[in-house]
Amino acid sequence: MKIGIIIIFNNNEKDIDTEFFIKQLQQSYNLELCFVNNDSNDSTQLLLNEIKEHCSNVSVVNIKKNKSDLSTVRAGARFMFSQFNLKHIGYVNTNILENKTNDLNRLIKIITKNQDSIIKHNIEVLKKQDVKPTLYQSLFSVIEYLKTLNKKNQFVKLQY
Repeated sequence: MKIGIIIIFNNNEKDIDTEFFIKQLQQSYNLELCFVNNDSNDSTQLLLNEIKEHCSNVSVVNIKKNKSDLSTVRAGARFMFSQFNLKHIGYVNTNILENKTNDLNRLIKIITKNQDSIIKHNIEVLKKQDVKPTLYQSLFSVIEYLKTLNKKNQFVKLQY
């Protein structure tokens, strides 16, 4: 089963290790990523496009006017829902990471290595809901998933 992950970037030029991203993402299976560039003033968009050129499972959405976190997630979700047939779409905003370079690399590695666990977690969360969620209500926070792993001592903590 395929999973989609939306990752929001804003002025992360210094935090993106393109070689690491490409290496990790080329090894991933059943994973579609949507990098949303939220009006960066640096070379973030160029780096994201470079990753996209080397990874067939990466898309880039560029937002030209700075938007709220919710709006950027929705832009990524609209793109993902229109382009792919995905039942599970998660999101991460890089602004919440403290040590962005290290945490961003670890985040990419964790997502690529734990795709099945992330889907399983999302299915469990959806089963607990009383009503069927709408398009945007079905999105889930990858950080919330990682926090649950922390509670189970299955994951070395990212800084939130």
